[in-house]
Amino acid sequence: MSRFKSHTHLPLLLLAAMVFSSGCASIVSESTYMVRVDSMPTGAKVAVADKRGDVIQSGVTPMFFALKSSDGFFTSAKYHFTFSKDGHLNTTTHLNASLDEWYIGNCIFGGLIGMLIVDPLTGAMWRLPDKVSVTLTPNSVSDAKDVPKDDSIPSKSP
Repeated sequence: MSRFKSHTHLPLLLLAAMVFSSGCASIVSESTYMVRVDSMPTGAKVAVADKRGDVIQSGVTPMFFALKSSDGFFTSAKYHFTFSKDGHLNTTTHLNASLDEWYIGNCIFGGLIGMLIVDPLTGAMWRLPDKVSVTLTPNSVSDAKDVPKDDSIPSKSP
């Protein structure tokens, strides 16, 4: 009869092993995100660099980039986007990963293994925003051709 009781606990032990051997954020979240990149006006060239300054991807807006949320064990990813378009000033913006709310679920579901090993190792402890958008500023050279010079403005004599 004691043998029968040990088999009834087996499913519970397997469930507990699964829960405590994985991280909560690893189960629910991702470690690579599709980030939409837009510019106004569209058609701008965009280069994405990692925090070391290495260009990892490039393209023309609008488009999507697949970006990892982690840059190593317990390290969030940071990206720099440089936009360029003829007749406009180059514009740079940043995208930083932040702590995923599901990572806190390790306190209840994932335990120390999920919190200290699984989620930091997979990168699932971090989350990236889903969109980067900039408005490009026309450069002064293109603006200057439409602005009259001071000596071309008629002056009023007293």
